[in-house]
Amino acid sequence: MSKLFHIITDGSCDLPPEWAEQKGYSVVPFYVSFDDTHYFKEIEEMGIRDFYQQMVDRKGVYPKSSMPSTQDYVDAFMPWVEQDIPVICICITTKFSGSLQSAMNAMQMIREERPNARIEVIDSTVDTVLQGILVLEVVKCQESGMTYEETIRKIEEIKGTGRIFFTVGDMEYLAHGGRIGKVSSVAGSLLGIKPVITLKQGEIFPSGIGRSRRKNLDKTISLLLSYLKETGEDVSRYSIAVGYGYDYEEAVEYRRLVAHALGGRLKEEDILLLQIGATISVHTGPYPLGLGIIRKAL
Repeated sequence: MSKLFHIITDGSCDLPPEWAEQKGYSVVPFYVSFDDTHYFKEIEEMGIRDFYQQMVDRKGVYPKSSMPSTQDYVDAFMPWVEQDIPVICICITTKFSGSLQSAMNAMQMIREERPNARIEVIDSTVDTVLQGILVLEVVKCQESGMTYEETIRKIEEIKGTGRIFFTVGDMEYLAHGGRIGKVSSVAGSLLGIKPVITLKQGEIFPSGIGRSRRKNLDKTISLLLSYLKETGEDVSRYSIAVGYGYDYEEAVEYRRLVAHALGGRLKEEDILLLQIGATISVHTGPYPLGLGIIRKAL
């Protein structure tokens, strides 16, 4: 059976690297650097575990990430364009990165020579593991036989339902990376206070503050339950993932708490456990932990 379209996303999706080949999509990686001079492709040239270990071992050294270039996207698109296979490219929210602009530039360059190239570049309005579960929903659309046009409409329909509820180990990376935004007004100057943050429609919003990691994690779960109540839909209509940084064991326990709070309506193993990659953790530090939720496509 010939492929109806090909899915491409950027490195913000934070899915296990082996899944790309297994599930048939492509990832255009971000770049990461610890010295502002030498940049490495995330996953391909610097593994995420090595990245986190450096963050933990080199406290006070703030890594930086850099978006994929226009040429990176040209290289990703062309093999499919040459086969006349349409492309759907899903990028991190434009509020956080210029990755989508690089993809748009690549699309325009290709269309100058190949006007009939079918490339749809989509602002996911999300990032990290939430972008990952959106990509997986698009894979399900593809596997179900949904057409190129139908899938694009479905992405636009569900992406606005995406939410992330998370906390961090401390404020320093948010402040240093310039991503603190509105959160600073409630937490930035309070020593020892850590924020609970909601991401929706591509932006972050303060959702609480506290000194206790456990209370902040409880707050993220409370926000999840409130969101489900607000939608009026059962959790079975949604895909959920736990996103974590350096501490895998903490993430496993947190997932257990989430499943318990849902009252058995979702099994632990139905909640994906995904490690947050360098693209986002340069801003959150090594200890982000939280939830991503989005309505299922099918």
